[in-house]
Amino acid sequence: MRIASAIVAGGLVLGAAACGEAPDDDKNAGGDGGKKFSACMVTDVGGIDDKSFNASAWKGLQEAQKENDKIEIKNVQSKAEADYEVNLTGFVNQKCDFILAVGGLMSDATKAAAEKNPNQQFGIVDANPGVSNVYPMQFDTAQAAFQAGYLAAGMSKSGKVGTYGGLPIPPVTIFMDGFADGVAYYNKAKSKNVQVLGWDKAAQKGSFANSFEKQDEGKKVSDALVAQGADVVMPVAGGAGLGTTSAAKAAGGKYSVVWVDIDGCESTPDCGVILTTVVKNIPEAVKEAVVKAAGGEKLQSTPGFVGTLANTGVSIAQYHDFESKVPADLKAEVDKIKADIAAGTITVTSKAQPTK
Repeated sequence: MRIASAIVAGGLVLGAAACGEAPDDDKNAGGDGGKKFSACMVTDVGGIDDKSFNASAWKGLQEAQKENDKIEIKNVQSKAEADYEVNLTGFVNQKCDFILAVGGLMSDATKAAAEKNPNQQFGIVDANPGVSNVYPMQFDTAQAAFQAGYLAAGMSKSGKVGTYGGLPIPPVTIFMDGFADGVAYYNKAKSKNVQVLGWDKAAQKGSFANSFEKQDEGKKVSDALVAQGADVVMPVAGGAGLGTTSAAKAAGGKYSVVWVDIDGCESTPDCGVILTTVVKNIPEAVKEAVVKAAGGEKLQSTPGFVGTLANTGVSIAQYHDFESKVPADLKAEVDKIKADIAAGTITVTSKAQPTK
C-alpha cells in the first residue's frame, strides 16, 4: 500500500453524528444519482475530537470523500465499552458498505460483530482481530518512538525523561517500548545515563492515567514524573495527555512534551511546549482503504496494513517552536536513526509490535 506523507488534522472542525445520522458537513458533493458507497465509523470512548486516533481516522474518511464524491460518511461516538458492538451492529443494520472501528479497545467487539456478519466489510485501526472480513490497519510506532526517545535524551538537561500511557494495551505500550529503547541507544552512543521514568520495558510495567479522556488524570501522572526530575514527558493517552501539555505550558518551559498520533502543533493549543510528535499516518491508511473498497477492491485481512518508517506510515513531526533549540548534530543523528531503522541496520523490537 502506498502511504504518503503524514496528513494532520489541523484546524479541523470535527462534527459528531447521532447514531445513524450523517453530520451536516458530510453531504455528498455533486453526484449524478449513481450508487453511493457508505463508510461508517464507530469511535471508541475517546470520542471524535480526541486530538488523537479517533480524530485522525475521521480525517481519513473525510479525505476519502473528497477524492470520491460517491462516498458517504457518518460516525457514531461510543460513550462506554458496552456501546461498541451495539454501534457496530447498528451500522450493519443500516447496510453500511464499510464499517470502521477505531482503537485497540474495540478489537473484541469488532471480532464478534464481524463473525456474526461474515459478508460485511469491516476495518479497524490499531488492532487485528484475525477475522477474514476485518481489514486491520496497524502501526509500528516503536520505530518512530525510538527516534523520539533518542531526541528526548539528547534534549534533557536533568538526565531524566518520562512517559506514561492511558491504559496498558499494545497500541500504547508499543510507543513506550520504542521510546525507552531510543533513550538506551542514546546512552550507549554517548556514554550517558539518561533515565526513563514511567516505563520499564523489561518488566512491561509503568505509569498509566487509566483514561484516554480525563485530562486531570493525565496531569496527575505527568506531575509525578516531573516531580521526580523528568524534563521531557511523552503521554500516550489520547485526550488525557492534554492535561500534560497544558500543565507544561503553565510551567513556563520547565519541561517539554512529546505528543503522539497527530502532530501536536496542529491538533492541540499547546504547540510551544511540544518538542515533536510520534505520528501515525492513520488518515492516509484509512483514506486508501475506503477509496479502494469504494472502487470494488476486496480488502485482504492478511496481511492488512502495517505502517513503518520505511513506508512513512509512522514518522516524527517537525520540531516547530523547537526548531532553533534542537542542535543541528542531534537533528542529524535522529535523521540517521530513521534511515538506519528503515534500512534494517537498527532493529526495533516490542512485544506489542504488529505482525507484518
